[in-house]
Amino acid sequence: ATIAEAKQLAWLVDRPNTLIKIPATKAGLPAIAEVIGEGISVNVTLIFSLERYRGVMDAFLTGLETAKANGHDLSQIESVASFFVSRVDTEIDKRLDKLATPEAKAAKSKAAVANAQLAYQAYEEVFSSDRWKALAEAGAKPQRPLWASTGVKDPSLDDTLYVVELVAPGTVNTMPEATLNAVADHGVIRGDSITGNYAAAQAVIDELATFGISYDDVVQVLEDEGVEKFEASWKELLDTVTASLAKFAPKGGTEK
Repeated sequence: ATIAEAKQLAWLVDRPNTLIKIPATKAGLPAIAEVIGEGISVNVTLIFSLERYRGVMDAFLTGLETAKANGHDLSQIESVASFFVSRVDTEIDKRLDKLATPEAKAAKSKAAVANAQLAYQAYEEVFSSDRWKALAEAGAKPQRPLWASTGVKDPSLDDTLYVVELVAPGTVNTMPEATLNAVADHGVIRGDSITGNYAAAQAVIDELATFGISYDDVVQVLEDEGVEKFEASWKELLDTVTASLAKFAPKGGTEK
């Protein structure tokens, strides 16, 4: 159903800069590969876990290989992998707060940046592989990591945190307007703030287990909640458009 919907939307919009959004659920991975294989650009969304992100990149490369075999121009296929940031801290900090220890308090608001930094490490590995180089030689563009949900939810934190700590070549940051304005006003961009921090980032993620917090459970909860929210937003959009069409339909009930 996802594949059929993606092909229908791409056909209806019919613009070269359209990216069809597909969630990175287990069911979404083969859909991502097949849609890209059809030569359709994709925004892969709702990525929370490192394991799933690697699956997304594999689906992207598989899709490009299929697209190449099908005769599509690889240079015309765009893709981003939307890796969610702030929600990771929101969920983990909630669990740390329940422990109410000095150690747990000190560990707060670190996991989201660490998780994203490790995602970039995975990106560097995949997009320096021989498999990728063969596709790049055929004209393919990399699937760029996109930092999503970069508005800071905790007012005690720097409101530019999820921007200034996630600067690296080839990335995209989709900031909410308030965050964009904050960065423009007082954000300190000090260059690449990701590369070279991988060991420290891994230590942050590893420490979660010492607090009894399961990383796998956190990312699964976030994915499930994300799918529900996206489904609600899509239904709201359809309802709004349907109501508008009904409002402006000609009298007598016949639409033209």
